[in-house]
Amino acid sequence: MKIIDYVDILSALRKNKKIFIDGDVIITPLAKEAAKRHNIEIIKKEKKMRKEIIAGNWKMNNCLNESVELAKGIIDGIKELPDKRIVVLCPPFTSLYSVSQLVSQARDERKIQIFSGAQNMYFEDKGAFTGEISADMILSCGGSFVIIGHSERRKIFNETDDLINKKVKKAISKGLIAIVCVGETLEERENSKEFFVVKRQLKQGLKELDLNEITKVVIAYEPVWAIGTGRTATPDIAQKMHEFIRKQILEIFNSEVASEIPILYGGSVKASNIKGLMAEKDIDGVLVGGASLKPDEFLKIIFYEK
Repeated sequence: MKIIDYVDILSALRKNKKIFIDGDVIITPLAKEAAKRHNIEIIKKEKKMRKEIIAGNWKMNNCLNESVELAKGIIDGIKELPDKRIVVLCPPFTSLYSVSQLVSQARDERKIQIFSGAQNMYFEDKGAFTGEISADMILSCGGSFVIIGHSERRKIFNETDDLINKKVKKAISKGLIAIVCVGETLEERENSKEFFVVKRQLKQGLKELDLNEITKVVIAYEPVWAIGTGRTATPDIAQKMHEFIRKQILEIFNSEVASEIPILYGGSVKASNIKGLMAEKDIDGVLVGGASLKPDEFLKIIFYEK
């Protein structure tokens, strides 16, 4: 239960004269009086107003022909989408152009919100960075999204919060939408450090972004202990972290940003658990790994309410 008090009204007065609230809120009498006196709008924003994003991360799977067939299988199963739902396919970079062509055609012909994205990028525009790809390269292949800071990049390739922040800023400056991943390991959770870790990742990863830039960011919470293990955070566990993330975004930016930013869940998502996850008020979509490699399974996730 959040309480809006006089201090919140003063903060809104210094910023944009609006307070966006989500969920159950108590507004103190003093706050109500101050809001009226200073013409501060208090707007209740529900989950249904946020976009839902169903993103498939294909990781290092599928050569070109396999990627094309997978994309076709998924696209063929999408005749239409709910207005607020977005589908994102993130194939290996070697297949991004071809998948983007199929996605673009489907978007134009069926008027559906389906896009392509990359799984990683570097923060420099060009140069002697063997094996890396730039934001411009992603855009030239038709990509609209890019996954940044995935736990596998953090763990296997030793990516730091500072490096991730540089990538996020570059992606946004080029016009890409950054799916910024955060999440704790099993050891960190068992030592009750999960909130500390995620707070650090958010604070450092989103450092120096302004109120316009943060609108180009999607957060993905992926508990490392649930990725590819078959273990999934229960809807209650996931919701608690998503709520915490939204509160951190409120502290870093403001209530409007916190109420609007999509927060996805990632970690052994499949058709059998998607409905329970999506029922939670702060879960706005999913970042799917293995299940996105099977058209029938991924389509069941996309249309989870059926």
